[in-house]
Amino acid sequence: QVQLVESGGGLVQAGGSLRLSCAASGRTFSRDAMAWFRQAPGKEREFVAGITWTGHSTLYADSVKGRFTISRDNAKNIVSLQMNSLKPEDTAVYYCAAGMSVDSRVIGYNYWGQGTQVTVSS
Repeated sequence: QVQLVESGGGLVQAGGSLRLSCAASGRTFSRDAMAWFRQAPGKEREFVAGITWTGHSTLYADSVKGRFTISRDNAKNIVSLQMNSLKPEDTAVYYCAAGMSVDSRVIGYNYWGQGTQVTVSS
């Protein structure tokens, strides 16, 4: 059974940092593009960051550029999202996803995790 399991969410004050991790199991994801999306209450799921299977190319939403960093360890089947200078508007459920290529659209991904809550207080 293919699984993506996120961890590392929590409550943090504005300006703080969190590091999210996504552990993949069931098959190797070393040849998949990986991405993070987020969904705030009452809003659509939105792209945050993506990384190619080699890890050589990344893509970020304008809203997180310069503050968030996506990385991956193919040997461990883990993708991470380092989030710095967090803002209250970053509050959302964060989802890990795997797909054929880096795509800012939800439809571009075949596998999804269950999500982890990130709450940033002002």
